[in-house]
Amino acid sequence: MRIIEEISFPGCKVSILAMNQKFILKFEKGNLEQTYKVAEIDLIFGLDDVKKLLNEEFLTQVMNRFKQMDNDFDEQLAQL
Repeated sequence: MRIIEEISFPGCKVSILAMNQKFILKFEKGNLEQTYKVAEIDLIFGLDDVKKLLNEEFLTQVMNRFKQMDNDFDEQLAQL
C-alpha cells in the first residue's frame, strides 16, 4: 500500500492510497477512521476522479458519520 496524497480538511485528515488496483480513501478524526475503496477500473481519469469524490456534500456526510461513530463509541464506553 502506498500513499499517493494526504489532504487536510477542517476536522479530519484524508489520505489517498493505492493498493491492488484500488484507490483507498482514508478519513481520520481522532481515534476514529473511515475507509472507502474504489477499483481503478471503475474510474476513467484515475486519481482525478478520486479527488472529485471529495466534494462538500460527501465530506459533510463523512463528518456527520464521525459524529455518530463518536456518540456510539461514547455510549459503549459509558456501559463499562
